[in-house]
Amino acid sequence: MSSNFKNRKVLILGGMGFIGSNIAIRLVNEGAKVTIVDSMLPEYGGNLKNIEVIRDQVKINYSDIRDTYSMDHIVRGVDVIYSMAGQTSHIESMTDPMTDLDINARSQLSILESCRKHNPSVKILYASTRQLYGKPQYLPVDENDPIVPVDVNGINKLAAEEYYTLYSKVYGMKCVSLRLTNTYGPRQHLHGEKQGFAGIFIRRAIDGQEIKIFGDGEQLRDFNYIDDVVDAFMLATDNDQVYGNVYNLGSNEHYSLLQFIEYLKQNTTFDFEKIPFPEDRKKIDIGDFYSSYDLYKSVTGWEPSIGLKEGMKKTIEYFKDKKEFYWQ
Repeated sequence: MSSNFKNRKVLILGGMGFIGSNIAIRLVNEGAKVTIVDSMLPEYGGNLKNIEVIRDQVKINYSDIRDTYSMDHIVRGVDVIYSMAGQTSHIESMTDPMTDLDINARSQLSILESCRKHNPSVKILYASTRQLYGKPQYLPVDENDPIVPVDVNGINKLAAEEYYTLYSKVYGMKCVSLRLTNTYGPRQHLHGEKQGFAGIFIRRAIDGQEIKIFGDGEQLRDFNYIDDVVDAFMLATDNDQVYGNVYNLGSNEHYSLLQFIEYLKQNTTFDFEKIPFPEDRKKIDIGDFYSSYDLYKSVTGWEPSIGLKEGMKKTIEYFKDKKEFYWQ
């Protein structure tokens, strides 16, 4: 995939995290001048190990996106902003909703205001989530599916999307939101038990610990390997058709949780057990879910190229000798 990033000034919010760091590495390799902004709060996945291979080729600003004063200065003079910073735990959004609101909604509006005042021509690409759809009305879920979030995280991510779309329409700013599905791969945040099931399962599998599956394990999901997600953001950057819109990512392949377990077993050794849904999880479970990315493909040509079998092997290989950097 060819792009025109050489010497362009790029800002990555949440650039020490999973997706942000992988975007940073790609951009550095394509000649961009990259500045990473991250608060390095451990519970949100910021990790210096993630950018080890480009550490001397990027600028790092240790700031929190909730700091309006910092954002007013940081956004000036850059060509592109990848807004990857966020609180991703659905459970955490229910137990600490005000923090989720602050990070996933209010801060996104603050970023937009800083750009409107100080850099209105910048391109902004926002990492949203399929979680905002809630329980799907039909499958695969496309952008016309009713949006009925089942948790605070989904509501706040939806609000952020609406801010980006509004600023595109009212102020002519170039903003696009990509709704990510279950993204996995190297540099993923694996610490703790509050992240998505994929990360929890991967860590436990590598450790040889028992994995607990809620329900019968037949729930269907789709998955995107991180390199495919980075491709999606790269393709969007210079495609003027995407701005002002929202798009699903996803995969034509979908798997049950039991099938996901089987791919893990091809690379690790562990046991698993099916258990009833805990009440707090059952209330926000969405059942089967997989997305249609047809609309995004029609505009950009994007489609995933790395299947779950290959992607899982790459992921396990990356983490096996790096546990000390990602398990704590």
